Amino acid sequence: MTAKVLIAEDEANIARLLTLLMDRAGFESRWVADGQAVLGAARGFRPDVLILDIAMPSLSGYDVLKAVRADPGLSGLPVLMLTAQGHDHDRAFARSLGANAFISKPFSNIDVLSRVAELATGEI
Repeated sequence: MTAKVLIAEDEANIARLLTLLMDRAGFESRWVADGQAVLGAARGFRPDVLILDIAMPSLSGYDVLKAVRADPGLSGLPVLMLTAQGHDHDRAFARSLGANAFISKPFSNIDVLSRVAELATGEI
């Protein structure tokens, strides 16, 4: 079975790159550009991993992460925070809200792919 990845990223160029990376690696991916749209997309698409930016329209990635963790149907969804806000306090706050992994932008394609694979298989 192909693992599914939901990409929540408001910067179109980054989202297209991530979609291309996921698709070439054999994942099935979908992209949403708005924090408010993430929860509905996650409920409908049922991803194995959520790649989540912090700075997005409507709801921040932090707010989305809180909502994911509070939703009984989504609470176990592995979340990789991928953001330009990569300070130690951002990492600590994301972890305190339940993020499984955190990668700062600019990012290495290999790092993102390996983290997603680990999260999809439960190896992290």
